[in-house]
Amino acid sequence: MSNKVRVRFCPSPTGDPHVGMIRTALFNWAFAKHNHGTFVFRIEDTDAARDSEESYQALLDSMRWLGLNWDEGPEVGGEYGPYRQSERLDIYADIAKKLHEKGFAYHCYCSQDEVEERRKAQKEKGQTPGYDGHCRELSQDQIDKFISEDRKPVLRFRMPGKEIKFNDLVRGELSFAPEHIPDYVLVRGNGDPLYTLVNPADDALMHITHVLRGEDLLSSTPRQIALYEAFKQIGVGEGITPEFGHLPYVMGEGNKKLSKRDPESSLLMYRREGFLPEGLLNYLALLGWSFGDDIEFFSMQEMADNFEINRVSTNPARFDIKKCTAINADWIRKLSAQELADRMQAQLISSQILPTQPSQEQKDLLLAATPLVQERLEVLSQADGMLSFLFVEEKDFKVDHEDAEKSLTPENLPILQASLKVIDELSEFTTQVLHDELNKVLVQEMGLKPRIAFTVLRVAITGRRVSPPLFESMELLGREKVKSRIEKHLKK
Repeated sequence: MSNKVRVRFCPSPTGDPHVGMIRTALFNWAFAKHNHGTFVFRIEDTDAARDSEESYQALLDSMRWLGLNWDEGPEVGGEYGPYRQSERLDIYADIAKKLHEKGFAYHCYCSQDEVEERRKAQKEKGQTPGYDGHCRELSQDQIDKFISEDRKPVLRFRMPGKEIKFNDLVRGELSFAPEHIPDYVLVRGNGDPLYTLVNPADDALMHITHVLRGEDLLSSTPRQIALYEAFKQIGVGEGITPEFGHLPYVMGEGNKKLSKRDPESSLLMYRREGFLPEGLLNYLALLGWSFGDDIEFFSMQEMADNFEINRVSTNPARFDIKKCTAINADWIRKLSAQELADRMQAQLISSQILPTQPSQEQKDLLLAATPLVQERLEVLSQADGMLSFLFVEEKDFKVDHEDAEKSLTPENLPILQASLKVIDELSEFTTQVLHDELNKVLVQEMGLKPRIAFTVLRVAITGRRVSPPLFESMELLGREKVKSRIEKHLKK
């Protein structure tokens, strides 16, 4: 393909960003990168009742966090701006006026109830329900009568009444008979432009060459193709009709289409849980696209290098949270110790385990602890439970209640007493020495099973039955803190 490829991602700022939306952004981004094209980020915010500034900011923040950088759009600019539709209303009004004047659109005075009543009649006759063209050829007397009734007309596009064919980049040749694509509304009675006008108008004006979007928008494509033909006649854009590719549905639990209401669809949830952008995007790339050769672990640059649109499937893709988590764990293991420490630091700050500005000593301790948990983490939020014992103030140190009831029992006090004696007498407080001496006393001399002896010690020192390796954790914590925690339990 030429270097003139231009694609767009154009979400509406309503509610939290969701993973299906991000999958669409990712495929467009990869297509643009693969073809040395331009990735346009555009905001469709003409629905004042549903759009919010908070959601708009969340969209920008999410795209930056994911690393899906855009070539044109908000905060970046570009020659076809502005890139928020709420700032382009005059443009749409002018286009609507030209469509009406040239006969490509007409005023429709039918009320919603009237339209619905005629649709019911069509169904009863076995016809395809849709607008029946009632207002297509009104006389001036009819128009005057509607105006006298104070009816506010919508602007409805006049479909050409012929079969519309196009080659879908994912699904191949498709055709739509005219009875399945009736005239449709472009502008509401109050003058507000609808998605049906603003989306293709912006694509035409921004010279978009390829539209990759969800399968749910497939039915709007023949209508838009007809509208592009009208745009050519009234001089909107450069006469480009984009190529379309419709991405498969993302399915959730119960094999139903993943919706904004499903908990696993919320991008902010994955961020809070501590998924890495690399891990989440890697998994989303697999929802309907194949790298080839059964490869499932790859970077976004590798995806862009290999992104062929003919590898996008027509079959629905099922979102599997377990597989998403497993791929995220692989990415955690791929990071260097310093990279992982930096990301865990941000996580521990957000959980208020570390202060906003950690000291150098805290940073060094976190880096030293990182190799102990790297193989155990699936998401960064798990670092909260695994590492908080290293950073908590001694006065605030707490033991998990259930773990304490199972392990810190009166019959296990001798384990803590013997451990404290060993620790007091050690010449070196290192991992190896701790292992050798505690093993010698607790296992060999006292005849205890390692699992029992060391679990008691682990709970007393880290507060949990599940923690990083015990002896390494003790060395990082230091002799005085270890002694203090054991003594605290002995006193109880």
